[in-house]
Amino acid sequence: MDLPEDNNSSQSLPEAQRNYITQPNKVSGWLIAFGVSLLLVAIIALVLGQRIGYHRGLSFAAEEAKKTAAGLEISAENIKSLKLKSDTLQSQLTTAQQERDISLANLSALRTDIQDLKVTNLQLEQGQQFLTTSLAKKGGMSLQVIGAKIAPLPENAYEYRFDVGMVDPSNQPKNLIPKLTLLDEVNMVEVPLQPNSYSIHGIARIRGRFLMPKNFVPKQVKLELTAGNQKTEQVYDWQLGQPIDNMPYTLEETPEADKRPVSSTDSTPVASTANTQKPAATTAAK
Repeated sequence: MDLPEDNNSSQSLPEAQRNYITQPNKVSGWLIAFGVSLLLVAIIALVLGQRIGYHRGLSFAAEEAKKTAAGLEISAENIKSLKLKSDTLQSQLTTAQQERDISLANLSALRTDIQDLKVTNLQLEQGQQFLTTSLAKKGGMSLQVIGAKIAPLPENAYEYRFDVGMVDPSNQPKNLIPKLTLLDEVNMVEVPLQPNSYSIHGIARIRGRFLMPKNFVPKQVKLELTAGNQKTEQVYDWQLGQPIDNMPYTLEETPEADKRPVSSTDSTPVASTANTQKPAATTAAK
């Protein structure tokens, strides 16, 4: 009979369906196992990465700490050096400020002194003008030598200083021409004077230097003066004077002639050799 066979056929269909249903379950198991493996690998990689990163970070932190410590040490040395420099500069600044204050005070005092000198000079000029005008009204003052001095210098040089006074009745300056001559027993040596003329209206100061001729020893000094229509002549004996203790060693130490007035104690010419230990020579007016 065919019916039993049909029953067997109908029973085989469910078995085919059961096999079809179980196949996807195996695939899902493999997927789950693969996912779990990936997760484990990721966890292991994460742990290893964390440990490696931690060690690297720790090493980097240690290096940075060393660098920071070295930098702090260098910075401390720099701060100490900068502080020392700052103290030095502050000391120099204080000294400079003190020197500036002293200089300003000296400058102020100097300006005051200069102003006082200007006032004094104006007063003296006014007094001199008054006296010369008064003398001129009274007939003037004749040409005369007020002071005379010849001083020895190094290198066989001599310095002459003559103070001459004159007031012309016209109350006008006159041209003064001096002439200086050295005399021995038989010879005369005229000393070249520079400048060779002066303007005189009151007092004229004749200053200059000359070299003594070699092997010439003067016995007398003659000074001749001419101003306007007046003439005068003075002759001085060349004599030994007092020793000179403060003689300069060279002419460079005294580059200019002494412009001070000849005092009453030095109113006779003085001359000598450059040796400071030898006595000076003086002259007496005749």
